[in-house]
Amino acid sequence: MVLFSRILDILSRIVVVTAGFALVGLVVMMGWMVFGRYVLNDTPTWIERGATLSILAIALPVAAVGVRERFHLSVLGFREALPIGIQRWIAVGCDTAVGLFGLGMVVWGYELVGMVGPFNIPLLNISQGWTYAPMMVCGALTFLFSVEQVLKDILNPEGPEQRGAAAAFLE
Repeated sequence: MVLFSRILDILSRIVVVTAGFALVGLVVMMGWMVFGRYVLNDTPTWIERGATLSILAIALPVAAVGVRERFHLSVLGFREALPIGIQRWIAVGCDTAVGLFGLGMVVWGYELVGMVGPFNIPLLNISQGWTYAPMMVCGALTFLFSVEQVLKDILNPEGPEQRGAAAAFLE
């Protein structure tokens, strides 16, 4: 379990660092679009579609990291009012459902990539499959991070974690 958590810790850090660099690239692209529109009076047409793809590639994997760090949307008031034993199984059920949702994203995302893969995005001249590839990455990461959370929910004698590292950092 410790080795699995360390590997996922490295993976989540890679996702966050990569997303940070991608955000810098997105800012550069948007700056180029503004410069082209107002200075050169020639708006680069590919940037809008490229920015949309960049946002998907940034937001979806980082949302999966939110599952691991538990900074995703969750309502804990009801669960916290229950005895620890019941809290554990509610957490296991919720984390299992999130993991299955992630697995569904992988399976149906793969189908979408295969279905639209032969077609190109006109302005970028790349496969439309790249539009759905971030969904597959997000689903795979969500599944892995949910498996880790289920294991933590079951193995932690004090009950399920109430909040993640991000919430503890903000305090």
